[in-house]
Amino acid sequence: ESGWELTGLYRGTPLTERSVMDNARQPDLIFLYREPILLEWIETGVDLYHLVRNVMVHEIAHHFGFSDRDIAAIEEEMQ
Repeated sequence: ESGWELTGLYRGTPLTERSVMDNARQPDLIFLYREPILLEWIETGVDLYHLVRNVMVHEIAHHFGFSDRDIAAIEEEMQ
């Protein structure tokens, strides 16, 4: 809901939306936002390793074109 709660961001074009005929583009990037991650860690008590891992899996899944529903299922399996 708030930009200050964003723990990670994938910026790029998902593989499912690319073509071999596309022009060269900037590399895809994944951003991790330290303050929101640390605040979530403090608030939830979840192990920091698992929290960062889940953020990375979420953003990498966006790179591969997974929907938010698919990502939620993957994250549920990782618990």
